[in-house]
This record gives sequence, structure tokens and C-alpha cells, in this order.
Amino acid sequence: MKDASGCVIYVGKAKRLKNRLTNYFGGGKITNAKVAAMVSNVADYEYTVVSSETEALLLENNFIKRYQPKYNILLRDDKGYPYICITLNEEYPRVMKAFRIDEKARKAGARYYGPYMNSDLARVLHSIEDIFPLKRCRKVFPRDIGKERPCLNYHIGKCMAPCSGDVSAQDYREMVERIVMFFEGKYDGIEEALKQGMNEASENMDYERAAVMRDRLIALKNIRSEKNVFLKVERDADAVGLYSDAGETCIRKLELRRGTVTGSSTFFVAGNDSDRNEILEQFLISYYEQAPFIPATVLVPFRPEDADNIEEVLAALAGHKVVLHVAERGELSDFEKLAVSNAREMMVRRILRGGNANADPKAPVRVIERYLGLKEDSVSRIESYDISNLGNDDICSGMVVFTDGKPDKKSYRLFKLKTVETQDDFASMREVLSRRFGHNEQDGFALPDLILIDGGKGQLSAARAAVADIPCCKDIPMAGMVKNDRHKTSALLTEDGTLIQLEGKDLSDDKVAVLRFLTAIQDEVHRFSVSYQRRLSAKRNIHYKLEDIPGIGPSKRRKLLAFFGTIKKISEATEEEIGNVPGISSADAKAVREYFAGEED
Repeated sequence: MKDASGCVIYVGKAKRLKNRLTNYFGGGKITNAKVAAMVSNVADYEYTVVSSETEALLLENNFIKRYQPKYNILLRDDKGYPYICITLNEEYPRVMKAFRIDEKARKAGARYYGPYMNSDLARVLHSIEDIFPLKRCRKVFPRDIGKERPCLNYHIGKCMAPCSGDVSAQDYREMVERIVMFFEGKYDGIEEALKQGMNEASENMDYERAAVMRDRLIALKNIRSEKNVFLKVERDADAVGLYSDAGETCIRKLELRRGTVTGSSTFFVAGNDSDRNEILEQFLISYYEQAPFIPATVLVPFRPEDADNIEEVLAALAGHKVVLHVAERGELSDFEKLAVSNAREMMVRRILRGGNANADPKAPVRVIERYLGLKEDSVSRIESYDISNLGNDDICSGMVVFTDGKPDKKSYRLFKLKTVETQDDFASMREVLSRRFGHNEQDGFALPDLILIDGGKGQLSAARAAVADIPCCKDIPMAGMVKNDRHKTSALLTEDGTLIQLEGKDLSDDKVAVLRFLTAIQDEVHRFSVSYQRRLSAKRNIHYKLEDIPGIGPSKRRKLLAFFGTIKKISEATEEEIGNVPGISSADAKAVREYFAGEED
């Protein structure tokens, strides 16, 4: 599909082209906002006929990479997440940090692993240096061989010192190939090589070298012990998790090698839940086309529409059968859920920092100032509140604070409602705000520059009414954070009733920044208040359970919980075991045992 200027804005495939074009241009109502926006900009189209669906899949992928169409899902990694590159295309390979994949180098043999979080990458590189005698200097080989004496790292066994001229390119490459094995989770071969080297050094009475090999072996064993062995049966698999929020989707791919989680990759694409099928299909083709290894099993959250053809393409790339598997139970299902959980965590992190690692956290605050008609640079501290309850029980609220666009966790506060005894969010908000503004800066409560209320017109009006009689609050601006029917952030509501929509495909950069920021605040205040409500609920349940037992007062309840740890363990204990608790008499033990025995009946 092309716009009026001839620029390609969308690439798609279809078994029946006539049906696809009828859907777009047949005059019917298009409910998908992205498709409607795309169709409104189409001025021309052209098509290519191929011999099979698999060929169409590959051609679509190539066209998307070539033209980067505006309305296609474009796979990109966050520039804040670097890769590790192993330059097997060079005579003396290097292991280094890389911010992007060099296609020319990759095709020549270089291996790329990642992308990693920066902290994870530093830890991985440190682990490699502990285990392998890799060069750390900036010398270029073979150009610099023999120009200088080996450095201190050689003398303490931390480098093979190819600069000395005593190490052949083949020997150095063999060591680097063991690093490749490390990234692929093939630790056994590395361990055997280290053991053999240590034994040979000992037999030759080269005890210093034997000690170095021993230290490397210990470092490897420490890393293996830290790894999460996920499956009892050793196997290779990848798990792909998706999570959408704030107009983006995070793709998190976890690698399982021989039963151990050995690596992960993180990507972000524009699109939400309605684009999940297109996102997954595009990822599977684009990512594995460049992957150094494709396992026989790729776990996915759902089977994409073109799954059979994708499996055929992946099998051709891998040289063996590849299955896209939706695990419904067991350890593979747990592994897939872990990938989805990881995707959510990465998305939360991205939203909280306002985009990629280089994003300006103050930028959305400046935009909100404009939307609300506030003076520029007038907003620094923003507060938001959320009411949480379980029916009429455990009614509480959380207050979160964002300062200069970042969460200020030391300023977060929790409120357990004192006067509101039944579920009433408006009354609860009135109590929370009146109590919050009953404190001053000496109590650790600095005045906010803006209050963001979770909700629409009713909640915003109730919040303003709650602070109407508090002098310090009259000039503090407020706004509402509105959610859609999918419970996702969708709009900003001003006090004069203006609704600023933050949904849609063609949002400006300013609105995207505000959407992420408001989503971060809403998710954070909800998480904070709900976690408190759950703690209150758990405490209440424990209190009720033990309080009903005759003769077991507060002191004895504390002794029982301190001894057994949980209510469940108390309920499972025998009368004799309960009687062994210091301060618990035989009569108390009998009463406790009879109480829980009655529950079991």
C-alpha cells in the first residue's frame, strides 16, 4: 500500500487478494483504528504473486525490512539494551559490547547474544573474565603481536597473551569457541576442559597454573549454582512472552538450554492487544532469521494464524524440525508464564522511566503543564491516590509521589481508613485527603504541585470537594486519569471538563509520553495500595483464626506463630508438637488441636 507520494506505508499478504482489498475498500465500517487510519492514507497499491504461503511469508518479511512501513509492526530493540558480540569472523576473535547487530559481520560469522539489561551485560562479561583467559587490552591482532611484553593479566593467569607470539590463532580461537559454548549453556564441555587442564598442570608440577585452572573451575561452578534449573528433563527450548500497555508491546524471549535458563532478549514494538497476532508472527520470522541457534521447541502464548508456515520457515533456517508449542500444563507452561511475567516487568520498567534509557523523565510533566494551562516548570512533585478494599473489609489507600517525572518511593504513604466502614470510594477519598493534608512538611509531607486522581469526572469532583475547606489546597491543580473499558489508561481529564484523548495509532510524541507517564502513575499507585490491602487481609485472617480458640490470647498467638511460622503449620501440628511450644500448656495444645480438627471435619 502506498500513500500519495508513492511511499510504502503497509505491506501485507493474503491468500485471496480480492477479499483483502474488499475488507479495506468495500465500503464497510472498519472498527480497527489503525487499519482505518492506514486505509485513509492509501492512494495506490501493487502486488506480487508467489507460489506458496511460505514464500509469501518470507517476501512480506523482506519487504517490511526494506521499506519500514509506517503501519506495519516494526521490530526494534530498546537502544538502552546492548548485545554481546563474539567476532568469530576475525582471526583473533573479540568478545565485546555492541549496541546493534552488524549484518555484514553477522553473515561473516560473528555471533550476537542479547539484548541484555546493562547491569546483566556487565555481570556476564565479568563472569567470562573469571573463567576464560581472554585478552582485555586494546591491542589489535595479529598487527600488535610481539610489539610489547605481556601485561600483568598474563602473569596472574587472566590472559593467554596472544601478544607474546607464543599463542597460535587456532589455540586462541578454541578458547573463544568455549565462550560460545558458555553462552549456549553447554557448561559440561567447559568444565571437562578445565578439569583436564588442571590435572595436566598438576602432573607436570606446574602448581601455579593448576591453581589458576582451579579458580576458573570454581567460578564456573558458582555460576552454574546461581542458574535456575527449570526442568528436570534436560532439553532446549525458547519461550516468547508478550505484554501490552501504554500503546506498546514488550516481547521477552527466554532461552532454556539443557534444562537451565541461560539468556534472554527484550524488544518493544508499537501496538496493543489487538495487534498480538501480527506482533508474534513478525517477531518469530525477524528474530530467528538472525539467531545463532533455533531450538526444536519454541513456546508461544498462543498459536499464530500462520503457525504452520512459520514452522516451515524456522525449520529451514534451523536445519531441523521446529514446533511452535502452546503449553497448557506442567513445567513448560511454567516456563512460558515466566516469559510473560518477564515481559510485564520490562514493560513496567520502560513505562516508569518514560521510554528508553535516554528518555527525559521531565518531558511528559512539561506537556501536562501545557494541557492544564499551568506555568512552565511549575510542577515538580505530583501525588496520586488509590482506594483499595475487599468489600467492606480492609479499606485502605496508597499515596505515591513522582518528583521531576520519577517515582519518589521514600515519600510514598499508606492510609488505613478509620471513619469509613463500608465500601464508598468518594467518602474514602475525602478521609484520605483530609488526613494527608493534616500533615505538613515537618511530618515528611511536602505540598504537591499537582494531584492526579484515578478516575473520571465524579472522582475528580469528589477530590476537589474533599479539600475545598483546606486553605493550603485551594491553589493546587488537579486532573483525572481516565481508563477505558479494558482498564487501560486512555485520557487526561482537566478540572474544566476537557478530555484529552491518549488512545489511537497516530498519537503525537507528546501524547505518547503523557500516556506512558500516566500509565506509570496509575499502575504504581494501584500496585502500592493493593499490596497493602492484601497484607491487611492476611493479618485479619490470621487474627480471626487464632482469636476464636478459647484460652489463646494475644501473647499465646504470637508464641504459636513465632514457633510454627504459619497458620497452616499450626493446623497440621499434633497436640504433642503444639505442647512443645514454650508458654503453651497441655490444655492450650488440646484446645488448638480440637479447633483445627473441627475445621477439618
